[in-house]
Amino acid sequence: MNVRQGSPPLHYLPESASQTAGPYVHIGCVPSFAGLDGMYGGHDLGARMVSEDTKGARIAIEGRVFDGTGTPLRDALLEVWQADAQGRYPGRDGADPHFAGWGRQPTHGETGTFRFDTVMPGRVPWPDGRMQAPHVGLWIVARGINLGLYTRIYFEGDAANEDDPLLARIEHRSRVPTLLAREETDAGAGLPIWRFDVHLQGDAETVFLDV
Repeated sequence: MNVRQGSPPLHYLPESASQTAGPYVHIGCVPSFAGLDGMYGGHDLGARMVSEDTKGARIAIEGRVFDGTGTPLRDALLEVWQADAQGRYPGRDGADPHFAGWGRQPTHGETGTFRFDTVMPGRVPWPDGRMQAPHVGLWIVARGINLGLYTRIYFEGDAANEDDPLLARIEHRSRVPTLLAREETDAGAGLPIWRFDVHLQGDAETVFLDV
């Protein structure tokens, strides 16, 4: 850094300029998607969450990320974390060794759609011992987002949602539906598809969590 002659010395480290994810997040995190083949054995990290031996009911989570104008983001990157079908996270005693519990997917470059093939998660305890409703943690990053945004995906119609400790803390109850995925049916494969769209701004803005 150039300092003009006669300027007083700095006694602190100046703040660096803010950086957004930019286009390079795909090169670093999903290189195969970005057209860089041969890394990570040909499959991007987080691309596969399940195998033939994974236990539990198979589902797919699909959706798009919309900006404040209602335009889907075509260069976003999303990650999910969840428990297995028995409510155990990877690394815990009894967890399904054939389930990753973590996934990473970019949005489609033309449609803006993302998809995670996974299993319906089991219930996990809240710190005070109460049981949480089945849910999936979701993290979103894209150009224009300085810090990643974190939210949760719950499943519409699950009776456990009524007693979920986190959902109960949302003061404006009209916003709870922004955390609920809605079930659809894949006519081709018969796989249950849970639709979950993220709205960054606007009347339907998704509830984001400070974690």
